[in-house]
Amino acid sequence: MKAFVFPGQGSQYCGMGRDIFTLFPSARAMMERANEILGYSITDIMFSGSEDVLRQTKYTQPAIFLQSIAAATLIGRNGVAMTAGHSLGEYSALCFAGSITFDDAIRIVAKRGELMQNAGQQNPGTMAAIIGMPDSALEGLLEEARSEGIVQAANFNSPGQIVLSGDIAAVKKAVALAPSKGARMAKELVVSGAFHSPLMKPAEKELAAALDRIEIKDAEIPVCMNAVARPVNNAAEIRHNLILQLTSSVLWQQSIEAMVQSGITEFIEVGPQKVLQGLIKRIDKSVKIGGIDTAVDIQALA
Repeated sequence: MKAFVFPGQGSQYCGMGRDIFTLFPSARAMMERANEILGYSITDIMFSGSEDVLRQTKYTQPAIFLQSIAAATLIGRNGVAMTAGHSLGEYSALCFAGSITFDDAIRIVAKRGELMQNAGQQNPGTMAAIIGMPDSALEGLLEEARSEGIVQAANFNSPGQIVLSGDIAAVKKAVALAPSKGARMAKELVVSGAFHSPLMKPAEKELAAALDRIEIKDAEIPVCMNAVARPVNNAAEIRHNLILQLTSSVLWQQSIEAMVQSGITEFIEVGPQKVLQGLIKRIDKSVKIGGIDTAVDIQALA
């Protein structure tokens, strides 16, 4: 059985989606519709904007969503048994699964990006990647670092790759302590906020209000959701998990393991770059992995 997975923030690159826009009229119509809804040209930012502008959370999120869902819609759902997305990618997965319409999804993704960027300015924080540390050492590391403030695991990406998020001083302390806990590498990331941590709390109420304004339907194919690491179809549960996701850990490794347990043997990453393919390879070497990013990838599949 096959699953589509959708990337999150950090996968963006300048020029993303330009070839899909040029070669496929239905994708062009979708992207032009996004410009109309957003009230500015997200395609200009994607195709020819600077890296600095594209890196701003309020633009990164709609850009990645748009390229991902345009490619996925061109391919269709035939043979796809399940889907999932990493953080922002969860919205691409839900749109693909028919739970949220395209118009509502682009609106909510843009709002989420804006709210997260604002929360990052209101509650300054940072994130750090911890590589090669035994899972058993995580709680001890966090406990010590919490003497400097809030810090938690934001992403469980793959075995030996955890991303921490929280107050700047607490994350810096965790980075300094990590080598003594067995980490091979600990590195602060260039981000505009402490995503997937309690520091995103200011965004929660407004995101919940924005989600209340849109219709969320039962998903037509199961979506393995970040906050619970299990396949979900129910609309009310989807709505709850999307709000929970803002301040909760992204259980990516656990989600992939749950999907494999459900019978998924092939994962196709749909969207910019190959970040998720690399993570899935480290989670389970037995599964088949592929990716769809460019027009060439779509034509090859057709």
